[in-house]
Amino acid sequence: VQLAESGGGSVEAGGTLRLSCEVSGWFDNSYTMGWFRQAPGKEREGVAGIDSNGMTVYADSVKGRFTISKDNTKMTLYLQMNSLNSEDTAMYYCAIEGFRPVSMVVAVNGANAFGYWGQGTQVTVSS
Repeated sequence: VQLAESGGGSVEAGGTLRLSCEVSGWFDNSYTMGWFRQAPGKEREGVAGIDSNGMTVYADSVKGRFTISKDNTKMTLYLQMNSLNSEDTAMYYCAIEGFRPVSMVVAVNGANAFGYWGQGTQVTVSS
């Protein structure tokens, strides 16, 4: 299983970015996928999740600004990020695992439930 993120970059506060995560080699029709981020000196935290049924969850800090979606035919995960601010600066990772409650993505230590990860893409927001 391989995951490859893209779409990160540097933007000014208020700007937008769209992250993509291409998944290859996945073997199960039931799954949960998530976007996580990790800022320097901080623990990895869940940002948004989606399961194979299309149910979604968001961290409170990104609700109303970020939208997670997926293309089943391409097995690609997306994260549309609007109204970015400096607190969104982090390395963003996508992850996939066999079906889990999607709420687990944004739970404390939720990252521990995922075994397959991409290498990450950097998002830097300047104020």
